[in-house]
Amino acid sequence: MRNRRNDYDYHKDSYSSSGERLSPQAALGMFLAGLAMLIAGLFIFSQKVLVYTSFFSSGITIHGFRLNSGLIVIPLIAGVIWMFASPKSIWGKLLSAVGVLIIIVSVIMSTSIHLVTMSLYDWILILVLIFGGAALILRVLLAK
Repeated sequence: MRNRRNDYDYHKDSYSSSGERLSPQAALGMFLAGLAMLIAGLFIFSQKVLVYTSFFSSGITIHGFRLNSGLIVIPLIAGVIWMFASPKSIWGKLLSAVGVLIIIVSVIMSTSIHLVTMSLYDWILILVLIFGGAALILRVLLAK
C-alpha cells in the first residue's frame, strides 16, 4: 500500500492540465507532433506571403521631410570619415552606428507584406496546423 502512495507521488507531476496522466513517451510524442504541425503550418503560411520593398526607389519620410535613399547614407559616410580622421573620438563611432541604424530602419519601413489569394481550405489548414501545433506544445509544457 505504501508503494502505491509513493508511486502516486512520483507520477502526480505527470498529469496534464486537463487531469489526464501523460507518460514521458506520450508527452514527447505529443510535443514532437505539435512541433511538426507548427513548423508545417508556418512553412505553408510563409509560402503564401509576398514581401515587397521599395527602398531604392522611394526613400524615407521623417516628420514630413523626405530623404531619398542616397541621402540616408550620409550619416554613415560622415561617421566613417570622422572615425578615420580621429580614431579615439567616440562621436565618429556613434555617428556611424546611428547611420547604420537609420539604414536598417528605412529598409524595414519601406517593406510591405501581402497575403496571396488562397482558398478557404488552405486558410483553415494553415490555421489548424499553426494553432493546433502550438496548443499541443503548450499542453505538454503546461502539464502539472
